[in-house]
Amino acid sequence: MFKFLKGVVGGSGAGIKDLPYNIGDPYPSAWGSWSHFHGTSKDDGSPVSIFSLSGSNPQDGHLAAGRNGVKRLRTVRHPNILSFLHSTEVETLDGSTTKVTIYIVTEPVMPLSEKIKELGLQGTQRDEYYAWGLHQIAKAVSFLNNDCKLVHGNVCLASVVVTQTLDWKLHAFDVLSEFDGNNEAATGSMLQYEWLVGSQYKPMELVKSDWTTIRKSPPWAIDSWGLGCLIYELFSGLKLGKTEELRNTASIPKSLLPDYQRLLSSMPSRRLNTLKLIENSEYFQNKLVDTIHFMEILNLKDSSEKDSFFRKLPNLTEQLPRQIVLKKLLPLLASALEFGSAGALALTALLKMGSWLSTEEFNVKVLPTIVKLFSSNDRAIRIGLLQHIDQYGESLSAQVVDEQVYPHVANGFSDTYANLRELTLKSMLVLAPKLSQRTISGSLLKYLSKLQVDEEPAIRTNTTILLGNIASCLNEGTRKRVLINAFTVRALRDTFSPARGAGIMALCATSSYYDITEVATRILPNVVILTIDPDSDVRSKAFQAVDQFLQIVKQYNEKTNLGDTATGASSVGISSIPGNASLLGWAVSSFTAKGKPSDQAPIVPASSGTHVTSATSNASSDTSSTAVLRVSSSTDLTDQPVPVSPTSTDGWGEIENGIHEEHDSDKDGWDDLEPPEEQKPSSVLANIQAAQKRPVSQPVSQSRTQATSSRPKNTGKVTKDEVDDLWGSIAAPPPKTSSKPLNGKPSGSLDDEEAWASIAAPEPPTRVRPLASGRGRGAKPAAPKLGAQRINRTSGGM
Repeated sequence: MFKFLKGVVGGSGAGIKDLPYNIGDPYPSAWGSWSHFHGTSKDDGSPVSIFSLSGSNPQDGHLAAGRNGVKRLRTVRHPNILSFLHSTEVETLDGSTTKVTIYIVTEPVMPLSEKIKELGLQGTQRDEYYAWGLHQIAKAVSFLNNDCKLVHGNVCLASVVVTQTLDWKLHAFDVLSEFDGNNEAATGSMLQYEWLVGSQYKPMELVKSDWTTIRKSPPWAIDSWGLGCLIYELFSGLKLGKTEELRNTASIPKSLLPDYQRLLSSMPSRRLNTLKLIENSEYFQNKLVDTIHFMEILNLKDSSEKDSFFRKLPNLTEQLPRQIVLKKLLPLLASALEFGSAGALALTALLKMGSWLSTEEFNVKVLPTIVKLFSSNDRAIRIGLLQHIDQYGESLSAQVVDEQVYPHVANGFSDTYANLRELTLKSMLVLAPKLSQRTISGSLLKYLSKLQVDEEPAIRTNTTILLGNIASCLNEGTRKRVLINAFTVRALRDTFSPARGAGIMALCATSSYYDITEVATRILPNVVILTIDPDSDVRSKAFQAVDQFLQIVKQYNEKTNLGDTATGASSVGISSIPGNASLLGWAVSSFTAKGKPSDQAPIVPASSGTHVTSATSNASSDTSSTAVLRVSSSTDLTDQPVPVSPTSTDGWGEIENGIHEEHDSDKDGWDDLEPPEEQKPSSVLANIQAAQKRPVSQPVSQSRTQATSSRPKNTGKVTKDEVDDLWGSIAAPPPKTSSKPLNGKPSGSLDDEEAWASIAAPEPPTRVRPLASGRGRGAKPAAPKLGAQRINRTSGGM
């Protein structure tokens, strides 16, 4: 038969003219005279099954029965009956003989006998799978007998096939006929093609062709007998040879034995209706049948039943046959999630099942569902996806992440639910390496800029950690523009001590990206300040960082002394300090640990490193002491000439006062922050007054002469808000300043290099001076700030 089909196809690959499918290799067995082949669609290559039946005479009885089977299969539709796709009849000439071949194309299936060998199930798992299969065939037979009043006539192992999802389906409809028991005038054969059925599968009344008795019997009498034959062949593993073998019940499960005996009753009227078998049999009550049945009617269950089921499902799948779980339950679960009938709890079970698949199968069966779920509006679904992103993130392609996943994930950055914002932030550790530079620069960094001033301290901390971990994903220009400003201007001045510690660790982990000028003028001055931080952990990290960056400077000095200055302006970073060699770890979430957000305080409180919730309450009590620390650091650095950094004119460079000053530019994501609250004037006044009490040991002219000879002069005019710009010399080039002499006498020339000029209070002006721009960055007008008021009040107090 196979050679004949190959001859029909002709080896050209085009296939039969009227059959839009390609015929593949045959299966070893099939029902009756039919042959069963693998096949594929010529349109899209999708798999199908192709059945063929040939005869040399167009009036051959086998062909007539085959045509009856095609007609019945086309018209009878049921979930447990083989799905019909296409059929055709072809005539070919073999010498002087005409051969007719009937083709039926169906969904891809394989014979049950072959699938049982392939699965190799044993013990309880085998019995559970057999119970599920028999349950499906019993429903198909019940549908034919009770609903359609049809008689299949040949239910047996060969008439059952198995789909790719391991469902059992009934086929072989060649003998199928209407049950005409109500037709009293009928006298002939009710089953026109009953001669195709082997005698071992016939009940006694059919063997004797006692059509009167058959018509008086219930419609299910013949097929109930056939179902008993199927049960025998299934559990014995043997093909039924003669009717007497049905008496051997040793292999039949005890819970099924009473129903088996009733199916094979010698009296047709007493045979068990297959509908009763489904409803009452104890054998069908097992975990596999109950689980699959629940999944199939999931839409009819209420939310509490669904939640209870999906909580148990991950553990339940461990006890079920693995192949059935992957090929039957997994597609059902994926479909339920896609169409919204399953909630977020089902994600855990889906991903657990997916972990048992190969990479290729996971990408085909699970990943498409996950990608679709990212567009869900259900917050619980989105949280579940982000919580488990480490399980599937590596399988997502860069194109899918950039075009389909990230646009939906990014909505979580601005969500009002803090836990979702944090999970979105953490997911970027997996997704960011797959994003394009355009998406990173145009979208991701803008969101991270806002998260660095989030009301939740854990989010601010984890934003810094994320930037340190994804620094390698940024291009060189973006790194120059973002990293130092993010870590020093913001992280190191955060009110939350773990955030300051994260800033130090991030600087160390990314040390290879900074040149020697940035290390000496922008990183070390900021880190040294934290060696006297109120928090011991921050101090410890600060000392380690100082050692690391001093080592970088020493290495540069050694190379310079040896005449090797070629790398002077290039990166001279060394390996990170111990503990920073790998990815930075996430900070403890304030939502899970404390459950209470911390308000952003204007200054670092002395006890802020102890508790998340105490950052705000302790801010006012420690304002004075910490203000001295911050002003002092500004004083020491303002006197030194700072080379112009490439970051001084970009979005990050505009942030001179960290999160406490309004930004002037919208060039990139680090400029679109909300203006934070102003510092309290009392702390600054206290610092200015403390500085003014320092004795002046030199005349102004001598001090001016020494300063002029030792440092280059700046010729700009100071603005009144320079007193507030405590970190301007770190985040950007030094402002050009001029100050009044401490002795109150008018000065003949500008003196902006005096050591304490940045904190000493100038003499009250005799006339109102215009607020000119003194930031050294162009002609941007400076908005009036509290600095001018502070100076006036201080002067009046003096």
